[in-house]
Amino acid sequence: MNITIVTVGKLKEKYLKQGIEEYLKRLSAYAKVEIIELPDEKAPETLSDVEMIQIKDKEGERILSKISPDAHVIALAIEGKLKSSEELAGTIDKLATYGKSKIAFIIGGSLGLSQEVMQRADEALSFSRMTFPHQLMRLILVEQIYRAFRINRGEPYHK
Repeated sequence: MNITIVTVGKLKEKYLKQGIEEYLKRLSAYAKVEIIELPDEKAPETLSDVEMIQIKDKEGERILSKISPDAHVIALAIEGKLKSSEELAGTIDKLATYGKSKIAFIIGGSLGLSQEVMQRADEALSFSRMTFPHQLMRLILVEQIYRAFRINRGEPYHK
């Protein structure tokens, strides 16, 4: 299984980097995982609706350029479907069973994802109705991917 995480914005916090590195190390036994970090668009504090769309579109173009045409795309979006860890594991297992060996998870910038990215997505996934910093979402996502592989292999993991 090849998993790509395409994310907007630079990760600065050392503790988040260390946590992500730990889960990537653990995940290496199950899948090839690559994180592609894209620059975010600089924007003033106050934006018009048109400016917000322009920024999301620019970030969206960069995101779409990094997605393999044959990848199953899962966009992280607050309006996406809420799933349990077991349901996410089931999704990953089903994709592998039906020959989808490439999964791309998309984490947008602070303004969210462009309409084009959402249209390219095969599904939208929400981890919560709450808003999390996109840097923190990287850590949460890699932990949940690791948990999914443990669940699918019937290996123990804290509940």
